[in-house]
Amino acid sequence: MTNKILLAAVGLSLFGGMVSGEDRAAAPAPSSARAAEFFRVVPGPSETQATLTVHAGKTWPWAVPRHITGKFAEHLGANIYQGMDAQVLRNPSFADFPFWTGQMSPDGVTQFMADEEKIKAELRRQASRAGWPAEALDNLTTARADGLAAWWGREGTRDRVLPSPDAGEYGGRAQRVQVRSAGEGIGQWVRLPLHRVRRFEFLVHARSPNLAALTVSLSRPGTTIRVQATVRGLARQWSALSGTLELPGGAPAEEMYWLALQSEAAGEWVVDRFLLRPADHISGADPDVIRWLRESRLPILRWPGGNFVSGYHWEDGVGPLWQRPTRPNYAWGGVEPNFFGVNEFIQFCRAVGCEPMICVNAGSGTPAEAARWIEYCNGPTNTPLGALRAAHGFPQPHQVQHWEVGNELWGRWQYHWTTPSGNADRYVEFSQAMLAADPSITLYACGAPVFWGRNWNDTLIQALGPRCGTITDHPLIGGNVPPGTDPLDVYRDFMAVPGVLERKWAELGQTMASAGIAQPRLAVTELQLFAHLAGAPAAGEKPRLTPDKLVNPGTLAEALYDILIYHAAVRLTPLAVMVTHSATVNHGGGLRKEQERVYANPCHYAQSAFAAFAGATPVATELATPMVSAPRVLPDLRNAASQAQYGAMDALAAVAADGGLLLSLVHRGTTGPIQCDIELRDFPGAGRAETWTLTAEVPWAANRLKDPERVRPATGSAIVADGRLRLTLEPYTVLRLRIPR
Repeated sequence: MTNKILLAAVGLSLFGGMVSGEDRAAAPAPSSARAAEFFRVVPGPSETQATLTVHAGKTWPWAVPRHITGKFAEHLGANIYQGMDAQVLRNPSFADFPFWTGQMSPDGVTQFMADEEKIKAELRRQASRAGWPAEALDNLTTARADGLAAWWGREGTRDRVLPSPDAGEYGGRAQRVQVRSAGEGIGQWVRLPLHRVRRFEFLVHARSPNLAALTVSLSRPGTTIRVQATVRGLARQWSALSGTLELPGGAPAEEMYWLALQSEAAGEWVVDRFLLRPADHISGADPDVIRWLRESRLPILRWPGGNFVSGYHWEDGVGPLWQRPTRPNYAWGGVEPNFFGVNEFIQFCRAVGCEPMICVNAGSGTPAEAARWIEYCNGPTNTPLGALRAAHGFPQPHQVQHWEVGNELWGRWQYHWTTPSGNADRYVEFSQAMLAADPSITLYACGAPVFWGRNWNDTLIQALGPRCGTITDHPLIGGNVPPGTDPLDVYRDFMAVPGVLERKWAELGQTMASAGIAQPRLAVTELQLFAHLAGAPAAGEKPRLTPDKLVNPGTLAEALYDILIYHAAVRLTPLAVMVTHSATVNHGGGLRKEQERVYANPCHYAQSAFAAFAGATPVATELATPMVSAPRVLPDLRNAASQAQYGAMDALAAVAADGGLLLSLVHRGTTGPIQCDIELRDFPGAGRAETWTLTAEVPWAANRLKDPERVRPATGSAIVADGRLRLTLEPYTVLRLRIPR
């Protein structure tokens, strides 16, 4: 479509008033050239000055997408377990815990360690990192060698506590423990959220041929701190035993505690589940994580993968916890106990106040399995799987609208990866089955990164034609960078990436439109900085780039990068409909949870601030700014762009529902402060603007457990006089202004 025809289709609404919601949905997407004119950027007058003219009467015909500040959660590391989940024990299902070698099979499946010495070393490394006392590591590895599950140690000596593997009530590995006298058993070192709560709930699923009771205790060895509870009802048949423990007010929050499961007499028992949760958990979830995400106005959460989903079977994760099988985590090593399944995910989303988005297993899964998943979530109780959901305690349908068909199926690290034509074939099969289960859902096809994946995307588009509505992208851009690189050059390159992505996403939209897709749509379902320090310095060379100076998802740079991506997505509406950033807790940016304490990465603050733009109407801007040339030290950028120049400042303006004006500004330059003169046209602004600022002295500034607020936002105000205001922005700054009407 030419620009002339486009203007006729859009009409005066492009530069005049608003169009209706119905017209917004039907109107064609503006060309990238038209967007460049509407959100205009030109070289500024000097290296230290910028001007921004806001045309509040010239409105963009599409609102800021409400799903633009979404998040993504995956069963990786401590994202779910020891992250979003409140349960504190490791390996609570007593599984045969496999350790990943870091290598994948040709089918994209993790290869696990077989060498016992390497397994022993890895267990010690992970336990030490988790905080286990050094003197306890021998107990951990010796007990495992004798038949006790990984992450569990003896309460008693080796000759008196005799562990062996067994089978659980519903199959899978359980733990048999034989003791010679009272007070002996097994235990684990744990961190507890004592800064928030002192009372804890435990659940033991066990049986015994000769004991009627077990004791659960929490103690700080070497001190007088010890609490215990005796649970009775143990019998030859399996039973779920529960109780509570409450530590005294003087118990220090910073220390680790020993949780023990002990016998009151000589005998033996078999246990296949042992869980410990703080009493203030919210449907099993960490209340601190819930609070942070709820306050951020999180709009949507994607789950369960990520790479993990290509080996995940959702039916493993429903029903009573002791009936759920423990599986190896075929994407990341370790195990998946299936304690955080679809119902836990939905409850988590409800507690946060966000929409759920499910990515289905299009790797080792089948279309029929995906269709069953949809019926379980959305079917009424007169359907077989709707009735099963009701039997599990959820009579009302979950009403999951957003469904993504597969994750990164182009990657050879993906369980049952495929070819471009294989992906198109799978999408046809899955979409038919999924839409038959619920025709009202929205489907998302698995696209490849636009930086290199044109053949993959073109094959998908050509094969599906008009049936392909929304394509996903995972711009995990970066690559390996040698230690001789200037740290600021890495940062400068990342600041160029959003502009390159914007151009390539626009090209993707044009390709989709040319294939007959009436309403091309793009969803960015994973996003974060992705550079890695690689290689060793040359002989005698002092490295310039070190881990503490490499910008990464936990640093301020991620906050600036994400806001620039949001700006790009808004300029591409209605093509871009969603961004789900990686991730909620510990995996990538967002929140950190260490020693059971939760704090925010800088990007969490920035994303929360930008959530105010959801549903607002962008208006035309003219920005004159100093320009920056990317050095292109990142391999991904070097391979994708012959040159990459961008403005040291970037800006977006929008009118909110209350009539106020929102401005988002980013100073991504490195040479010094910029004085920005802002002129507001066609907007009767009040005399004072609210300011929200996130900045630091270097782009690799980050928050840490011992300094969790090193990078945090500051609020203030600025005077608006005669429709003008002047601001000075330091480098590495995100600024949001709210000007009342």
